[in-house]
Amino acid sequence: MNYKLTIGWLYPELMSTYGDRGNIICLQKRCEWRRIEVEIRKLDLGFKIYDLRSCDLLFMGGAQDTQQKIVSRDFSREKIRVLKDMVEDGIPGLYICGAYQFLGKYYKEADGTIIDGLNILYLYTENLGENHKRLIGNIVVKPNVILGGSEATTPESLSINKMRDSGRASLARMTNTLVGFENHGGRTYLGKNVKPLGKVIKGFGNNGEDKTEGAMYKNSFGSYLHGPILPKNPHFADLLIKLALEKKYKKSIDLYPLNDSLEWKAHKAIANRLGITI
Repeated sequence: MNYKLTIGWLYPELMSTYGDRGNIICLQKRCEWRRIEVEIRKLDLGFKIYDLRSCDLLFMGGAQDTQQKIVSRDFSREKIRVLKDMVEDGIPGLYICGAYQFLGKYYKEADGTIIDGLNILYLYTENLGENHKRLIGNIVVKPNVILGGSEATTPESLSINKMRDSGRASLARMTNTLVGFENHGGRTYLGKNVKPLGKVIKGFGNNGEDKTEGAMYKNSFGSYLHGPILPKNPHFADLLIKLALEKKYKKSIDLYPLNDSLEWKAHKAIANRLGITI
């Protein structure tokens, strides 16, 4: 069977800092390498609702406060309703930094100005001002979701009890971590019905206080991990692809395994910089 995915890229010109467009490239190539037909649909200012509604997978990157205000003005009540319905329906999505904050109730700037969020996820973000340092640096997280889209890279199939050599054991450990780079002044706090994406092993995460990083609700994931996140975490990229295919085609799908040796080297290098051996 020939599969096809339409990936909606929300506000590519305004919301794409710190190399976040690399996530789109990663998703596109990992589909193409498996002969999955993929369309990247750019949903920029003034996009049509039907273009959003027909997407199988959504992505939105980070931005500064000014860009977030512009995007906020562009999101009509109808667009918010459609996006909320898609999230509730389980359409997979990845939302990075500013986009992650934007899904919440509000973002409070250092001067007290409130930027209304989309109120889709029960979370809020506050910038505490110059007396509080930005949360910057490499980060390693233990995810609260089983990552991987192919039989070859899921934690179950890579159980340490089944390992025959240290190389495969190392791969098993890597599939149980996420790595990236964070750079944010806002502190995000999660409310009811929203679980953290993972627990911080090294780094700051959502607020530098409670050891949480990101958020997940149904098949939507928010995270502060730039870098971009997906090229160094191929198991996360494959999870998003797998979820999108299974949602669209209404059946269980095992992705064809890829040679991810370069991706895992990048993943391991970040962990090693923080003194974590995997």
